[in-house]
Amino acid sequence: MSENVVFMGSPELAARVLDALASSYRVVGVVTQPDRPAGRGKVLTSPPVKVLADQLGIPTIQPERLRDEAFAQLQAWSPDVIVVAAFGQILRQRVLDLPKFGCINVHASYLPRWRGAAPIQAAILHGDEFTGVSIMKMDAGIDTGPVLIQEKVFLEEDETLTTLTDKLSTLGASLLLKALKGYLAGRLVAKPQPESGDTYAGMLTKEDGLLDFKQSAVDIDRKVRALNDWPGTYCDVNGQILKVRKVKITLSETHPAGIRSVLDKVPAISTPDGWVQLLEVQPAGKKWMPGADYMRGIQNWKTSD
Repeated sequence: MSENVVFMGSPELAARVLDALASSYRVVGVVTQPDRPAGRGKVLTSPPVKVLADQLGIPTIQPERLRDEAFAQLQAWSPDVIVVAAFGQILRQRVLDLPKFGCINVHASYLPRWRGAAPIQAAILHGDEFTGVSIMKMDAGIDTGPVLIQEKVFLEEDETLTTLTDKLSTLGASLLLKALKGYLAGRLVAKPQPESGDTYAGMLTKEDGLLDFKQSAVDIDRKVRALNDWPGTYCDVNGQILKVRKVKITLSETHPAGIRSVLDKVPAISTPDGWVQLLEVQPAGKKWMPGADYMRGIQNWKTSD
């Protein structure tokens, strides 16, 4: 294809989209988030999109905000279309108006459900039957633009953020290429989103990962599956943070919430409608471990017989 394409995105989902895009189009530049400290050692780490762009030899900028200097670089690249996937910044009108074909967004939900920054997590958190990918033409709103094409993905009972992101990344890459081919040729026209059924999934923080055992066991299970590995889930044990990555729930009769016990040699905490066994945990300053191993090294866990 002869069009100049600029890509904007940051995480692994976006990297997969960029990889597919670069195989079929001339990507003249990439805009991604700045390097950030990551891991226990807080090592300065490039986002996956930056790593891939370097491998592909595509010029890249990493502005904190798309202001004058960054916008000047966008102008210099002279894009015919800008493709956006999980970029993490709201685009100003002058950016939206820059390319001849506008800005096309790869959004990981079946719009208008779950507009916003965390649509994949929201779909799992709320027990949705399905989510999907929507390829849309961006406007000044947050994921409110008309849709070119969209496709559903049905959730498995044990769906996690990792497994669902993997599915949506693969679908998003293929769906984008299909949509761009028709859109740039004038055969595919964007249609307005439905006026009803819209929901919003705001940006998540680490505080959102705190497990509240006054909630149902089903809700806690969904939360653990939805928020790992970001922002992660955790609970307080004797004044110490215990990170939780995998649980198993057992529904039973109503009883007080927050009671700590042991089920099948695994630490468990009660909820109003059952028990949550902590199958994989990480105590402060230690590595991830099975719950049974954690039990062998902790005192004062059990609070009931």
